[in-house]
Amino acid sequence: MLTSADKGAAFRKLHESGCFIIPNPFDVGSAKALQHFGFKALASTSAGFAWTLGKADNRVTVDDVCAHLAAISAAVDIPVNADFEDGFAHEPDKVGANVARAVKTGVAGLSIEDFTGDNAKPLFDRALAIDRIRAARQAIDADNSGVLLTGRCEAFLRGQKDLKLVIDRLTAYAEAGADCLYAPGIATAEEISAVVKAVHPKPVNLLVGAAGPSLKAASDLGVRRISVGASLARMAWSGFMKASKEMAEQGTFTEFANGYPGGDINKMFS
Repeated sequence: MLTSADKGAAFRKLHESGCFIIPNPFDVGSAKALQHFGFKALASTSAGFAWTLGKADNRVTVDDVCAHLAAISAAVDIPVNADFEDGFAHEPDKVGANVARAVKTGVAGLSIEDFTGDNAKPLFDRALAIDRIRAARQAIDADNSGVLLTGRCEAFLRGQKDLKLVIDRLTAYAEAGADCLYAPGIATAEEISAVVKAVHPKPVNLLVGAAGPSLKAASDLGVRRISVGASLARMAWSGFMKASKEMAEQGTFTEFANGYPGGDINKMFS
């Protein structure tokens, strides 16, 4: 097994050039499967993990998440980036304390977002949002872990499609110590290019779901990494829900024919 320091160094190297896909497992098994397919790094998904606990997104505890991150990080020999939501606190000092816990789990990176959890006022005030990133940076530096910090602006996901606001925040997060910048929800070539240029030379993470640029197209736009959020978890739930609904409503089992071969799964994990 590689050490956390080895994984951290490999993760930073991935951000130096080119573009890579950083898929999002939702448990240890899916993390191991993604490593099996040859991906060079992984990222957790807050929603995908929450669903494994029978909870909605943003409804898990910091204890739950840290245990989850430790389990995934220990299970694979590739770097893991943590979707650390809002740091599980509003106040910068409490965000810093929680980040200090997260870096002990063995993750190679983590993200802090500026979503308040209140749809009526979805974004933290600008100054507070910046202070939260600064507190995360200080916690990482105090640990000498080298964990890569991603600053997330949630404006587009929360109905505030103001690119100037997003760029203003991302550049401020970069100045506050974020190593990588992320604005989930941006989608057009113009939006992506504008963000990439604004924070250059720092790398940009792009979220791609059912639609979005290919790896090559994103690379041509200057994106460094592509994550897929809860998409893989939703695909897993899709098969489960279809088969369960068929059994409940029709009493038949034909959907099982579409299941992945159990023998192949056992072979992958053996």
